[in-house]
Formats: sequence, C-alpha cells, structure tokens
Amino acid sequence: MVQTPEQPSTPTIPGLRKTLAGIDKKYTEVHAFWLAGMSCDGCTIGVSGATKPSVEALLTGSLPGLPKIILHHPVLAVEAGHDFTHWFYKAWKGELDAPYVLILEGSVPDESLNTNNGGYFSGLGAETKDGSHDPWAEQPVPVATWISRLAPGAAASIAVGTCATWGGIPSAFGNPTGAMGLMDFLGKDYRGVLGLPVINIPGCSPLGDNITETIAVVLMFLQGLGPLPEFDELGRPAWLFRETVHRGCTRAGYYEEGTFAREYGDRECLVEVGCWGPIVQCNIVSRGAINSVGGCMKAGGICIGCTMPGFPDKFSPFYKEPPGAKFSGAISRMNGTMVSTLRRLSQRQANLTERWKKTGVPSGWGEVSSMSPLDKVYSFFYEKMQFWGGTKPGSGR
Repeated sequence: MVQTPEQPSTPTIPGLRKTLAGIDKKYTEVHAFWLAGMSCDGCTIGVSGATKPSVEALLTGSLPGLPKIILHHPVLAVEAGHDFTHWFYKAWKGELDAPYVLILEGSVPDESLNTNNGGYFSGLGAETKDGSHDPWAEQPVPVATWISRLAPGAAASIAVGTCATWGGIPSAFGNPTGAMGLMDFLGKDYRGVLGLPVINIPGCSPLGDNITETIAVVLMFLQGLGPLPEFDELGRPAWLFRETVHRGCTRAGYYEEGTFAREYGDRECLVEVGCWGPIVQCNIVSRGAINSVGGCMKAGGICIGCTMPGFPDKFSPFYKEPPGAKFSGAISRMNGTMVSTLRRLSQRQANLTERWKKTGVPSGWGEVSSMSPLDKVYSFFYEKMQFWGGTKPGSGR
C-alpha cells in the first residue's frame, strides 16, 4: 500500500484518503468521460494542441507507469448514437473493469428552469423515461443529469476551462440559463472515489499543456506513483496558477520603471490600456500558448482575466484601464523615474570597453557620444563600488 505524503501548502481536504485504499492494483486502462455543457468547444481545441504531454501520449499509454486513457469524447469519438453512450451507461451502473475520471467542458445550466416546458439547455444522448426502447419516445438526456450520475463514482472530477470551473461567459450577468461551474453544481461536500473535491483548470480556453499535465499527475496519484499534487483553496493546480501573469510577463520590467504603453502595438507595459496581468493568476506568458510559443501579452494583447472566478463581469468593460492602475501606475512612475535613470547609466557603462573610454567608439552604424563629465564621475564611483573588496583587472591589487 502506497502512503501519500502530506502536502504542506495544500489545504486540508476532509475525507481525502491518505492511502490509496481500495485501489490495490496497477491499472493498464482508465476511462475518461468528457462532457460538454454550455461550451464553445474551445477547450477541446486547446487540449488537442497539447505537447507536454500530448493527448496522443495519454491515449496510447506511452508515458512510463501511467495507464492508457480510453477517451469518450462527443467530438472526437468514432462511434455515434447508442454505440457512443453505451459506455456512459456502463460507468453509471458500475460495470466498467477500470476506474474512470469525469471531465467537464462548459458550464452546467440549471435544468430546473425547464421543468414546466419540457426543454433542455445542454444534452448528451437520448433515452425514454419508462425504460422502453421506442426511438420515437426518446428525449435528450441533460448533461446535468449525466454529471449527477457519473460524478459519485469517478476517481476524480475535473472541470476544464473557465465555464466549467467558475461559470464563465454563460453565467455572466443577465444570462437566462442559471449556468454555473461544476464545483457549484456538485457542492462543497462533493468527493470523488479518492476523496478529492473538484479539480479546476481555468482558462478561456485553458492551455492544452495545463490540462494534460494535470490529468497525468492525477493518474500518477491514482496509480500510487506519486503523492497528491498541490492544489490551492479553489482546487486549481497550485504549481500552474500560483503566480500572476505580471510576474512572468516579458513586459513587467517596464512597469517597475514606470513606462507604459499608450496604444496597442507599443512594447511597454500594457496596464494602462486595459491589462489585468498584475492580479490575474495564469501561466500563459511563462508557458506559452501552444508548444511553448505565443501567449496574450507576448503577442501584444492585454490580459482580460479569463482564468479568474470573476470573469467576465468583474473585468468589464474590456480594453479599459483597470480601476487600480491609476494608483499603482502613479507610484510606479515616481519610483521608476529614479530606477530607469540609474539603469540607463549602468547600461551605458556596460556598453563601453576600456579602450573606447579613451578613444571613442569606432562604430559605423551610428554616432555614439563620448563620455560627458557626469558620465566620468558616475563611472569613477561605479567602479569603486564594483570592485569594493575585490581586485580590479590590471590593477595589480
């Protein structure tokens, strides 16, 4: 029996199995049931571009020690109709010979709003209410019903994308569907077979690598190959969503120097043209959108907070300076004036060789001004501090 070490920064989870009790063998296969609620299918597109690991690696079981995933996906499946939904019924009835995980893309609509009209917002498959096999009497099965059926027996329930995690755009102010995230639908007390609450991977759409990596480490836990991964208090993979966009942004240095973009296309910090990067927890800039390439701010776009529970309402209107930016920007400008001046002076020193200080810069590309009296004074004290307690090359001491 494999003991699961405590994770100091992971919140205490009541009901979490500290050992893999009841899972006494290594599985070669794990089923993954992918449901689509109020969704644009962007998460499916996102995960299909994953490379670290790739979807193909998970489906073929080529990752050492991990089982092969048998994916039941309404878009990617070869089967259709009853041949496709057959596996969902087997999972519901406990007839699978392997564990399964439930993955939701898109938010969960409140189907109780349709009680009086007999309609539905989002469905998968069809069945009759009386159990008969009359195809003319079949009615669509709401996705909310499938979640209620499958979640209790799932080894883990994973919400993929901001719609599935927090409600997202379908739950924005004024929506008629009562849309909500998987965590809201299942409730605070929900636990899967392993005792895990809902795992949340936000993003609109999320990075494909974030999805496949999280699934892989959950499978490692399921197989007894590793401890419970570190999640934060909202069920997000902490190693992926601990840092803000700003901390990984290639433009962050401009912020501390108090230099901001005035229009889209400028290379400086984008906070004053609508970027929410300083408060948004997301790793798209540091990881890259697909195959370590791209990302909103890398491509010149602003962060609109799509990974956060408050999205979209709390980040509207988009492309408008965030309320706090006026205060933080003013402070940054005051501090940045001195910082940027000192950096420019140091940069000038680093761009001169010892010979050029005496002879000038022999560049044919453009004129480089000779050292001014202020530069010489700064250079003198700069070198004193640089070699304080050390030996200056060529000084002999």
